[in-house]
This record gives sequence, C-alpha cells and structure tokens, in this order.
Amino acid sequence: MNDSKIIQVEERVPLKRGIPLSIQHTFAMFSASVLVPYLLGISPAIALLMNGVGTLIFIFVTKGKSPAYLGSSFAFISPALLVINNPQLGYQYALGGFVITGLIFIAVAVIIKFVGVRWIDIVLPPAAMGPVVALIGLELAKNAAQNGGIVAPDGAKDFSIDPKFAAVFLVTLAMAVFGQVLLRGFAAAIAILISIIVGYCLALAVGIVDFSNVAQASWLALPNFLYPKFSLQAILIIIPASLVVISEHIGHQVVTSEIVGRNLLEDPGLHSTLLSDGISTTLSGLCGSVPTTTYGENIGVMAITKVYSVWVIGGAAVFSICLAFIGKASGLIQTIPAPVMGGVSFLLYGMIAASGIRLMVDEKIDYARPRNLALTSVIFITGLSGAYIQIGSVKLTGMCLATVVGMAMGLLLYVLDHFHLTNDYEEK
Repeated sequence: MNDSKIIQVEERVPLKRGIPLSIQHTFAMFSASVLVPYLLGISPAIALLMNGVGTLIFIFVTKGKSPAYLGSSFAFISPALLVINNPQLGYQYALGGFVITGLIFIAVAVIIKFVGVRWIDIVLPPAAMGPVVALIGLELAKNAAQNGGIVAPDGAKDFSIDPKFAAVFLVTLAMAVFGQVLLRGFAAAIAILISIIVGYCLALAVGIVDFSNVAQASWLALPNFLYPKFSLQAILIIIPASLVVISEHIGHQVVTSEIVGRNLLEDPGLHSTLLSDGISTTLSGLCGSVPTTTYGENIGVMAITKVYSVWVIGGAAVFSICLAFIGKASGLIQTIPAPVMGGVSFLLYGMIAASGIRLMVDEKIDYARPRNLALTSVIFITGLSGAYIQIGSVKLTGMCLATVVGMAMGLLLYVLDHFHLTNDYEEK
C-alpha cells in the first residue's frame, strides 16, 4: 500500500489488505485491553467479546463517521478492585457500578447535545483533571510492583524476591521501555505486545508458566457471562471515574479529528460518540465485562498508517469477537504469569500518570495563580495520603475521594468567581 495514500473514514479497503490491517488494530489494543480483566480476576474472553460488540455499536450509532476502537478502560481498575476486595461486595457489584456508569455517559451525552461541553471545565478544570488522571496510574503503582514480585503482597510477613520472577519482570519491563524508544513503524505501535511475547518466552524458559487452564479449556467455548448486582456503596465508589473517562473521550475525539482532518465534535457530534460509549459500557456491565473507552493505541495506528477506514476498525471488532469464542486462546492468555503483566503494568501505569501531567502541560496551567496550585496540591495529597471519608457503609478513598474533592473545589471556586471574590479573578 502506498505510504502517501490516505484511506478516509468512509472508504472501503480491499479484503486482501483489509484483513491484515484489521488484525493490526486488534494487536494494537490487545495487550492493554486484556490486561484490565486480568487484573480484575476475570476471563479476558468476555472483555474481548464486549470490546468487539461495543466497537460495532459505536460505528452504527455514529453512522460510520468516526473511526474508534472501544477497549477496556483503565480508569475503573482502582475503584473496581476496592469493590471486588470488599468481602461484603465482589465483582458482580462492580458490574452494577459499571451499568450505572454507562447510564451516566448516556445522560451526559444528552446534556452535551443541548448545552455543549463548557460545564465539564467548571466541574473539573484542567488543574484538577490533570492530577485526577495521574492518580489513576499512581494509585496502582504498588499493584504493578506486587505482580512483578519485587514488593511483598499485602499482609505477607515473610517475603523474599524470587530470582526467576525478578528476571522475567525486568526483561519484560526493559522490552516495553526500549520498544517504545527504539522500534519504528507498526512495531512501535505494538511494543507492549512484543514485550509480553518476549517476557512470556523467558517465563517458559525458566519454568514459571502454568498450562492447566489451556489443558482444561475446549477449542470452542462461550465467554463467562455474569449478571450485575447493585449496591449504593459500590456505585458511589465506581462512578467518580466516569468523569475521567468523559474527559479522556473528549480528548480522543479532538486528537482523532486532527488526524483525519475532520471536525468529529460536530459531525457526528460529541453527543453521538459519547452516547455510543455509554451504550457499550452499559451492555458490558449487564453481560459481565468491564467499561469501555476509545483507545489511544488505535488512534496511534491510524496516525502511522494513514488508514482511517471504519471498515478496517469494524474488521478488528469482528476479529476480537471471534477470538472470544476460542476457548484454547482464552486459556492461553490466562497462562501469562504475573511477572510479565507486572513488567507491562509498571510502564502502562506510569504512562497513565504521565498522561495526567501531559494534560497539565498541554493546557499551559499557570501555577503562579493560587487557585491552580491549591487545586493540584490538594487533589494529589488527598489521593495519595490514604485519607478516606466514611458515609455509612460507603468508604471513599484514593482517586475516588480526590475526584469528589476536586469537583467540590472547582464548583466552589466557580461560585466565588461569579461574585468576584477571588483575588485572581479574570473576566472572560
């Protein structure tokens, strides 16, 4: 395919070229998308199925005008783990929170249809949104280190680092880091996948891979569907992350618009793309999967290949759905040892944290203004200090509490500005 040739959004691609291009998109999202269910302790098959279904829903609702792949959202890992690890709750109650989150996306899409997006900057201005995004990664740093076998698990009294685990962790991490730096073209887009393959091969060599799941799995199998249960405590823990995903969604649509040379915020419209994400997330929660979000990895593939066709994205979605029903493939994915995922997580979580910092840099936040310094400082300390608020059986802590605090401060500052009471008020 001619490198200078741009394949636009609505253009069809010949099958002999479309198949490898679709598989390429599947590889780009694969490692990150299956990492989320892996960390939450569920089969990746249901996530692969609902990612594919969600992407097809996105294409249908937006009438094929916005190329995007919906993968598993990282924003919900931390609050979901709080719900899962609560002995009175569990994963099914997290699913209830996911369903409500999807309905929130749909409600926000309706609001955006009529009032635009300015209110989001009022609730969580950039000086607040940046640290909230960063906290998603920072809060999970310990989890990555524990998976890598370099930090003692919670509650462990006697702990020593296993040299085999440490070697696999370090090699996987090194491949992920240097793959980002040294690889070019499509190889750079799948550097994370390459690092998993290299780490997995080393894990095989040192004998820490368990193939029992593959032996027990059938060649064809239905994904493990679960129905949601609803608890106010679980819902209140999970829904603060929805604001982060909404902000991420808006950013991805802006970036994609620049890549394809069209204003996707106007046509098909931000309300249309967010509605699609909301329907996908709601359906995922009802079926036992994790929330979905537009994937930056696939946006990167489009930027590199100059292939923006929704037909290629749709092909990737179909491939993901097919993969979900191959039992042996799902079992093989589950044989990936913790040190491999720990090495990948070490970089990915750091990248999530860095994306929050990048947001603050891109927005050119003026930290000479006391409000910005106060917002960022209080949110970071709230999220990292271990502080919590107990309201009955509901406990808000970490990123969830930081988001609530950031929203409260943002709204308060907006009211004070309205009455010209702040010493750095600027009329706009």
